[in-house]
Amino acid sequence: MRTIGLLGGMSWESSIEYERLINEGVRARLGGVHSAELVIRSYDFARIEAMQAAGEWDAAGDLLAADARRLQEAGAELVVLCTNTMHLLADRIEAAIDVEFLHLADATAAAVIADELRTVALLGTRYTMEHGFYRSRLEGHGLGVLVPDGADRTLVHDVIYDELVQGVVRDESKAAYLEVIGRLVDRGAEGVIAGCTEIELLVTAEDVSVRYYPTTRLHAEAAVAAALAGG
Repeated sequence: MRTIGLLGGMSWESSIEYERLINEGVRARLGGVHSAELVIRSYDFARIEAMQAAGEWDAAGDLLAADARRLQEAGAELVVLCTNTMHLLADRIEAAIDVEFLHLADATAAAVIADELRTVALLGTRYTMEHGFYRSRLEGHGLGVLVPDGADRTLVHDVIYDELVQGVVRDESKAAYLEVIGRLVDRGAEGVIAGCTEIELLVTAEDVSVRYYPTTRLHAEAAVAAALAGG
């Protein structure tokens, strides 16, 4: 089993989900009392959120790249970035390490392609929906990607930062999200990507009428498969 480095804590709700899913996945594959070999770097999310809000992406990239290198030095044999939004800096992180970096959008695209879908909706933070880093990665796999219109993007983003990352889950916000998803389905979305870990706390596959792609679970499953490959 290879050791997985988790670069997370953005927010800590995300980190906990990654650790839980990866450990459950290893136990399911190996049985008994097995669990994953992990090294973890978790952050005070207030520090990261301030960088995001100020557009200080270079500083954030320096921080994440340096810490990814520290995970490698601590024994990580592959690195998983436990956040969709900060994949905006994936190239910086990958360039800083000599071990495998598992890109979240690649794991998500593989699941969509396996279902033989062509057009998907992407929900996430404003940065994920509006910057090209995530959409272009999915489009590079031949997928069409739809994002919500302006007012809906604001709603989706605000619920993440004002509620979900603070552990607040409201029925009213879930209903609003489902309305946003309904409008994207009307525009042609065959599936919905929950492109933010915290969205998975609010909306589940049972809530939507189309295929649902919980990126945290997909990424965690890819990490388990990579860690155990050849083992």
